[in-house]
Amino acid sequence: PISSSDSLQTMIASASVPFHSASLYVGDLAADASEGLLFEIFNTVGPVASIRVCRDAVTRRSLGYAYVNFHNVSDAERALDTMNYTLIKSKPCRIMWSQRDPTLRKSGVGNVFVKNLDASIDHKALFDTFSLFGNILSCKVATDETGQSQGYGYVHYESEEAATDAISKINSMTICDKEVYVGHFVRRTERSGQSDWTNLYVKNFPAEWDESNLRKTFELYGAITSCKVQPLRISIKPKAEETVGAKEATSAAQEAMDEAKHTRHDAGEELPPSVARSGSTATSIDVNSGESASPTEVSAFGWVNFEHHDSAVAAIEALNGASELPQKESGSTIHLKAPLFVGRAQKKS
Repeated sequence: PISSSDSLQTMIASASVPFHSASLYVGDLAADASEGLLFEIFNTVGPVASIRVCRDAVTRRSLGYAYVNFHNVSDAERALDTMNYTLIKSKPCRIMWSQRDPTLRKSGVGNVFVKNLDASIDHKALFDTFSLFGNILSCKVATDETGQSQGYGYVHYESEEAATDAISKINSMTICDKEVYVGHFVRRTERSGQSDWTNLYVKNFPAEWDESNLRKTFELYGAITSCKVQPLRISIKPKAEETVGAKEATSAAQEAMDEAKHTRHDAGEELPPSVARSGSTATSIDVNSGESASPTEVSAFGWVNFEHHDSAVAAIEALNGASELPQKESGSTIHLKAPLFVGRAQKKS
């Protein structure tokens, strides 16, 4: 017979072992990778219970990632071990355990930042290098729109001990003739001089909104000192002679956008402040100016300044990326044409 003390010890031991469901996150998918295709691929490993490709609520276009649910954990483990970084529609997929509970992602425990990577280092090479030190929850090299490496990446370990070991062993090591930097990932809000901002940049809300609508949406997260909606403008593609400047501005914002994508899925972070700059890289004209613009796109944006920093952070975490905005007064829901962007406002240099 098993005593009560033995049962207690067993429960404690079990609690210390990380729990994995039979659900996998599959990222970096091609836009036309469907549920049917993924079922055919993953069902060769073991019986698949369900597959869901995540899509935009309005356009129904793929967001580039999916969840694959197996009946058995052992099949999910085998898929993770044998299919990570295999090609699906000519793109290497990135597989990791599904982390539905955001607690681990938001804690930042075990999260490592790597920079000065050689252009030849891809997701798999980064994974192979860092997997020597512990179980990896997610691993990614930041890339631009063409798939070229940006020279930095992220590795999220299951334990802080594994992350510390990797940092001590690999930091300043030469990989592909380049000395890499490896350190703990630090959220922007925790970096020096980054913990006192209160002003937010907001875009993609309904074009008919005024300051009153914007204030009602954001005042749920704290006292607001000021609120401003920019008069409606139309974005147009830059002319040929303007593309050089536009590319430079886009490149400056790309690193922050890549970090945002990573931290949003893997580390539970709010979008980095620099991303706010990306909203101003396109040329724009007044709606009523009479100038022709092809193609055109309506874009509403504005600013919200909170009284306290914590309120601004809470608003970003709750509203950034939202496709729907519930209205408490009317009980209705506003469906946005594009996900709402909420990030730290930047001062002009």
